[in-house]
Amino acid sequence: MLCPIPILKKYPLLVFFLLVQLLPAKAQDQALALWYDKPATDWMREALPIGNGYMGVMFFGGVGEEQLQFSEGSLWSGGPHSTPAYTYGNKAGAWQYLPQIRQLISEGKLREADRLVQRHLTGKAPAKLENSTDWGDYGAQQTMGDLYVALGHGEVTPQNYRRELNLNNGTGSVSYQIGSTKYKRLYFGNYPKGVMVYSFSSSRPENYTIVYKTPHAKDYERFENGVYSFGGHVSDNGQEFEMAYRISTDGQLRYSGGTMQVSGATYVQLVHTAATDYLWDYPTYRGNDYKAIVAQRLEAVKPLNLNKLLKEHTRDYTALFNRVTLKLSGNSLHNLPTNMRQHNYFSGAEDQGLEVLYFQYGRYLMISASRPGTLPMHLQGKWNNSTSPPWAADYHTNINLQMLYWPAEVTNLSECHTPLLDYTSALVAPGRQSAKEFFNARGWIVNTMNNAYGYTAPGWEVPWGFFPGGAAWLAQHLWEHYAFSQDKSYLSLQAYPVMREAALFWMDYLTPDSSGFLVSSPSYSPEHGGISGGSSMDHQLAWDVLNNCIKAAEVLGIDEAFASEARQVRDKIMPPQIGRWGQLQEWKEDVDDPESRHRHVSHLFALHPGSQISPHETPELARAAQVSLEARGDEGTGWSLAWKINFWSRLRDGDRAHKLYRMVLKPAGGKSNAESFTNGSGSYANLLDAHPPFQLDGNMGATAGVAEMLLQSHAGFLELLPALPSVWLTGEVKGLRARGGYTVDVIWKEGRLKRAIIKADSTGECIISYNGEIRTIPVVAGQTVTVNISKFANKE
Repeated sequence: MLCPIPILKKYPLLVFFLLVQLLPAKAQDQALALWYDKPATDWMREALPIGNGYMGVMFFGGVGEEQLQFSEGSLWSGGPHSTPAYTYGNKAGAWQYLPQIRQLISEGKLREADRLVQRHLTGKAPAKLENSTDWGDYGAQQTMGDLYVALGHGEVTPQNYRRELNLNNGTGSVSYQIGSTKYKRLYFGNYPKGVMVYSFSSSRPENYTIVYKTPHAKDYERFENGVYSFGGHVSDNGQEFEMAYRISTDGQLRYSGGTMQVSGATYVQLVHTAATDYLWDYPTYRGNDYKAIVAQRLEAVKPLNLNKLLKEHTRDYTALFNRVTLKLSGNSLHNLPTNMRQHNYFSGAEDQGLEVLYFQYGRYLMISASRPGTLPMHLQGKWNNSTSPPWAADYHTNINLQMLYWPAEVTNLSECHTPLLDYTSALVAPGRQSAKEFFNARGWIVNTMNNAYGYTAPGWEVPWGFFPGGAAWLAQHLWEHYAFSQDKSYLSLQAYPVMREAALFWMDYLTPDSSGFLVSSPSYSPEHGGISGGSSMDHQLAWDVLNNCIKAAEVLGIDEAFASEARQVRDKIMPPQIGRWGQLQEWKEDVDDPESRHRHVSHLFALHPGSQISPHETPELARAAQVSLEARGDEGTGWSLAWKINFWSRLRDGDRAHKLYRMVLKPAGGKSNAESFTNGSGSYANLLDAHPPFQLDGNMGATAGVAEMLLQSHAGFLELLPALPSVWLTGEVKGLRARGGYTVDVIWKEGRLKRAIIKADSTGECIISYNGEIRTIPVVAGQTVTVNISKFANKE
């Protein structure tokens, strides 16, 4: 049907939406969507996330009133401007107690050693401030507030209600009908322009009331030249911010006292942005010209209508999202609302389409929350509705921050990895100070809890707070980015210097024990057990960072003296030990409790994400790791289940990995705060992972786990379908990345490899493994090579 030109000119947004409705929907588009037939009433369990890397927005889809709750990643309470007493957690000269503590450990006086660590080698606890949140001067990531958009029709019961998050194009939408009037909303984040876009339209004129509410202090509020601006600050530290939106409408505008009234409008469009004065600049973390950034962004979008902003977003988003596709031949119940679909799935209904959706949801969330130039994802990604969120919505580096980025390289989102890599570099300066004050060591450290203000000291309690291994673990991400990209310039200029300093700490901190091994003392296995003369995870992390530094120096052809010293230290580190009941020991001491079901399984780091243990190179250690996994059981919090997916994938048990993947998808209960682990983990109705409460690491770890089932490359070769679940009989995955600079498609049928298509970034030889058989094939840069099952004929 042709559209008359006058209507096109008068109601461009309405015509746009009508045309979209007339276009045939592809089955894949429908499958890769979360949708619901009711508005959300709960932020954590039901609201849907959108973002542009800088900001995270949750939309509820209310009929009478839309709530758009938003957070900007750099808005934090606490830090050096909250109190002169802030010391980044450090205690001057704390290292002087280290020899005494080590002596007590060697004498078996563990209680006395533990008390001294608690007194002297823990970081300064948060100072409680008059205007602070529960996290005191440690601070917490902050919500910036909510935009409320009330509609003139009020709260009524609509027909044909649908609230949707479309992963294929990265948009949210709401549609419904009241009588003969149709209402549509479209939401998306435009990363290139640094803005969020919210569009409201109706087939007949409607009235709107728009109000911004924030828990933070107001400095100014105004409406000028079509732009609403609000300037405010965080009360305890004075951190300044501005949020603003440009409004476009065909209705009449009236602004008064913070309230925007729109009357007689068939469309209202808000282009929304925000920025703060935060900079990654130790020790002040201030100086960003946030007002200029907001002004520049809004000026840049001024000449752009909805179509242009949407096209730019779609082009930017799909360039990343479309790199990887996963298809499974089983059933897909995408015609059901997602909450019903989730319950049916966990009740036994076959829905492999939901498993694909959850995998791709993780990739969507990463694209929405982590882009170059932004702060990395915190425990809740970029979505936080509180001034005192669970665990401060900070950067936990004893598993959580790292797990958030496990899918980045393997699922072909390398650019989304860069915020973590850049942030790691920014931690070196404060981390040096913590290494010096607590351990009199070179290099840098970061422990369990890390905020945006350089808190790299141990946490303020043991056992959870003492974990200097965080830096070595982050350094692994620096190496992995090189391993996948083969970018020597990046390795030389950014990664290696930071990795080298992380290794220096361990070269100073490790100490000989009575058996002649180098051990980590004092040591705590993350959040589990008491003080030790060496936790296995510490030893595995030290081995990993030293080993990666040695490889990096060889690649770059530099630093031979350091590499030689690093080899000597690496080879003296206490290797993984097998204990009295066949388990991989969690500590130097053989004290593992076979009845423990603790969520942390940190002593299996060497299996995943490390590579020190593998079934084909160290089969006895791999069996011991399996014994430990069996003992810990299949229950766990959200991120713990996700890690176990990856463990079982590395052990090549696809069915066990798939069982854990199903458990991640289980409908979750849980409370909205950090008080309780009750009511079970799994995922909420919006498919955000339940720790509980909501943490994003479970989503990301599960997405990475699916990739590990289908492709592994940590052992120096490409292993095809290493842990294929038996229920995934037929399918294909396209676009996964492998270390060495390869892009890989894998097609299988009836549980057997059919063919793989491999594209190499550089010319050379590629080693491929399938079903235990290894082949070497030549590859040419930029060209694809197809590997048919005939290559592995004698194994079939």
